[in-house]
Amino acid sequence: MERIKERKPNATLSGSYRYAWQQMWKYFLYLLLVAIIVGVAESPTSILKNTEAVDASAGVVVLQLFAAAYMLLFLPVVKYGSDLLELCAIRNEKLDVVRIFDGFKKNYLNIILANLLTFALIGIGFVFLIVPGIIIACRLVFVSFLVMDKNMDPIAAVEKSWEMTKGHGWRIFGMALFAIPVFIAGLLFFIVGAVISVMLISLAFAALYHAIDLETNDALVENSSAPPEIS
Repeated sequence: MERIKERKPNATLSGSYRYAWQQMWKYFLYLLLVAIIVGVAESPTSILKNTEAVDASAGVVVLQLFAAAYMLLFLPVVKYGSDLLELCAIRNEKLDVVRIFDGFKKNYLNIILANLLTFALIGIGFVFLIVPGIIIACRLVFVSFLVMDKNMDPIAAVEKSWEMTKGHGWRIFGMALFAIPVFIAGLLFFIVGAVISVMLISLAFAALYHAIDLETNDALVENSSAPPEIS
């Protein structure tokens, strides 16, 4: 993949959001198109929500089954693809919006299984108490990036995300909390502001992933280049 210039965002809340803000305007039209595609892809999920209160007639049940299949087998691929493109923007890599659908041609099974595994683990955490669910959600926030960026299988991606987020749990939780006022501020500017706020929040997590990934790679290089200890 063509890389224009490598930059290193800081693995902090302010550093991630600041870098995301910079990159969002640099690739605004590309990222806006990605956001629109994701929004269109998410719109059919309202079918399931809108029919929950309706009598369970045969037609409604079939419609709900189709909607559930759509959310399990189609939507995750688009969302994982959007995460990959946002990561490309953070890395200053060449953007090709068509790549949002790459998951249907390759890595499809890993995307579906990783999404199911992540959802199940977070769900189990919330069942036992809310706090474990929040912790698991924070520690697995990088699963989609690892599946798309490193071509990892679901279990490897979960394990690697848990490893990468060690020591960053509170920072990730803080970024999630900070996303609330960011989105509220976006709503003040109606639909356009809301879309921009969602773009910024997604890019901020991509920036954090990239920063931690670079730190991990730098540490590996330093360890490999260090002279062996003399016993």
